[in-house]
Amino acid sequence: MRVATIRKYLSRLYVQVLIGIVAGVAVGHFFPDVGTQVKPLGDLFIRLIRMLLAPIIFASVVVGIARMTDIHAAGRVGMKAIVYFEMASTLALGIGLVVVNVVQPGRGMNVDPAHIDSAAIASYTHAAHQHGMLDFFMSIVPNSVVGAFANGEMLPVIFFSVLLAVSLARLGPRAAPFVDMLDMFLQAMFGVVRIVMWVAPIGAFGGMAFTVGKYGIGTLASFGELMLCLYVTSIAFVVIVLGIAMRLCGLSLWKFLRYIKDEIFVTFGTASTEAVLPQMLIKLEKLGCARPVVGMVLPTGYTFNADGTAIYLTMAAIFVAQAMNIHLSLGDQLLVLAVLLLTSKGSAGVAGAGFVALAATLASMRSIPVSGLVLLLGVDRFLNEARAVTNLIGNGVATVVVARWEKAIDMDRARAVLDRGALEAGEPEPSLVEAEAGSRGARGASVGHSL
Repeated sequence: MRVATIRKYLSRLYVQVLIGIVAGVAVGHFFPDVGTQVKPLGDLFIRLIRMLLAPIIFASVVVGIARMTDIHAAGRVGMKAIVYFEMASTLALGIGLVVVNVVQPGRGMNVDPAHIDSAAIASYTHAAHQHGMLDFFMSIVPNSVVGAFANGEMLPVIFFSVLLAVSLARLGPRAAPFVDMLDMFLQAMFGVVRIVMWVAPIGAFGGMAFTVGKYGIGTLASFGELMLCLYVTSIAFVVIVLGIAMRLCGLSLWKFLRYIKDEIFVTFGTASTEAVLPQMLIKLEKLGCARPVVGMVLPTGYTFNADGTAIYLTMAAIFVAQAMNIHLSLGDQLLVLAVLLLTSKGSAGVAGAGFVALAATLASMRSIPVSGLVLLLGVDRFLNEARAVTNLIGNGVATVVVARWEKAIDMDRARAVLDRGALEAGEPEPSLVEAEAGSRGARGASVGHSL
């Protein structure tokens, strides 16, 4: 009986990923050379997921919107999502600003800006100059649709998908065969995702082994206060702010976190929210959220609703100033917050987006040397886990909130799914799958009325 219980737990994805994380930390610490060499394991898993993102998002958005009877509802969903994103991001930035001023993790470091070599951050500062707000908005419209798919550029893919979906919706019944074909393609892609997720524990192992092997656990002690601030603040944001949002929706945050625990552990191990985007699309739809809402809100939130990154940005900017003994007045700090509201969006989609946003902010402020970002290079990878997990949970909650706001969520189904112990491992009961398959067409057609 005990052996059967152990096998049951070991068969669950989140347990396997947790084992991979612990093994990665051990290998990175005791065998750092080996740890740095297994980095391709983590990179390979991320690449496997990224190759699926563009087609999944395309098919999900097109099928969802094309089956809506009220096209104006799509625009309404988008506007409400943006409103929520801005409110959440602003609140996250403000909370980070308050905590970093109270704790002051950079105080006493006494770093001399003249002795800092900024060569290590040259690529980030260059990217900051190339990705302002105007560049960001221009990048939404792709030069080539094929190029957007080939490069995995999510915003251009979403933009094209919405245009195509609206066009198909206007064609009416004539477009139904094409939409049905896309729906079948989408289900096949989700099947590929389930296959790829088998190697998630290996990806988590490779990512953690590389991080600890390259930067060392000693780095954690050197910047322990900053890390503690970020992790505690992120947890408080999730529990208090997102908890209140879920309660207003009539759902339990704790049960929701239990429902997506597989995705949380994978994100923590790989430090990438992209790794679980397809799985989150599946789970939120199974939760009872309408497909058009899920397809629009979740992928867009990856750019516009990075709550964990917002907390990190204010903390990191003020931390650098504190470490260099640079006094910032309240007005200066509020100006930093205002600038971050723009730069955090303008750098989206860029490799090392957090550093790019910080570099753009400090460069525009001029009161804090951009070279101070060097202080964060060694510890940034450890901070990234907290950012990624908070971003993941924040976007999941955002999708539920917008769906509830639009009355596009089946609340009875949502409560049943969150309460059902059989769904803890992320696998639906057979009856649920059959019900979903049988009602998919009807739900797609009636979503417009519920919206």
